[in-house]
Amino acid sequence: MEKRVPATRQIDSETAESFIGEKKIGDRIKRLRLKKSMGLVEMGKHTGLSASFLSQLETGRVVPTLRNLARIAMVFSKDLSYFFEPEPHTLFRVHRKGERMRLPQSGVNDPTYFFESLGYLVPDRTLDPYLAEFVPLKKGTDVRSHVHAGFEFLYVLSGEMDIRHGNQTYILEPGDSVYFDASTPHSYRCAGSEKATVIIVTQHQMVMPQPSMNLRPMGNPLTSGSRNGTTGSREKHEIPGRTNGFRETDTRLSETEAGSF
Repeated sequence: MEKRVPATRQIDSETAESFIGEKKIGDRIKRLRLKKSMGLVEMGKHTGLSASFLSQLETGRVVPTLRNLARIAMVFSKDLSYFFEPEPHTLFRVHRKGERMRLPQSGVNDPTYFFESLGYLVPDRTLDPYLAEFVPLKKGTDVRSHVHAGFEFLYVLSGEMDIRHGNQTYILEPGDSVYFDASTPHSYRCAGSEKATVIIVTQHQMVMPQPSMNLRPMGNPLTSGSRNGTTGSREKHEIPGRTNGFRETDTRLSETEAGSF
């Protein structure tokens, strides 16, 4: 009995180009290039392909061969399958108000602030946003400086924040914000008689070797009795147009350290 061979369908060039277009290979190539901050000319030197050809490739005006894709894949340490695998889902996570947990500053009997993580449901995040409420300090309360790798951003929603960064101190009022290098000793606290509510965002960064003096908390404790957070002759720097100055508390809000920014 003769075995029947299934009929095969010839794929026309239009269908093939449509299939390639659906995989968005050009977009994937461009994302790889931009992620490395690489220009078309530089990429051409690495792949042996002209800048004009790569431009047409990224915009979908030419169809890549496997040989060309292999060259590009090797430059970015990717497998050929990278260009044909399903697109990963874009990260998008809503955090409802009712899902958050309000936590106090840890390691103290009388917390100087309370906080809620605004991004705790996002895994492997590089930014940590928090909603924090700083309460007026009681007399004799110490607020110590601290350091950590990365950067911080703070925006005041209500109240006044007294913040210290290095040897400088300032006061922030509602609507004010500050962005700073967190590897410099810093601290913040409520500066007024009413609580202060702020948004704090910490950006993580790989710890690079630094002088030991930058890897530990420094500076004298702040007390509720020292308005400018300084001792002796340390100068108080003011925001233009303001008559007050600003500073901070021992914070680096992280749900793993229930109360430290």
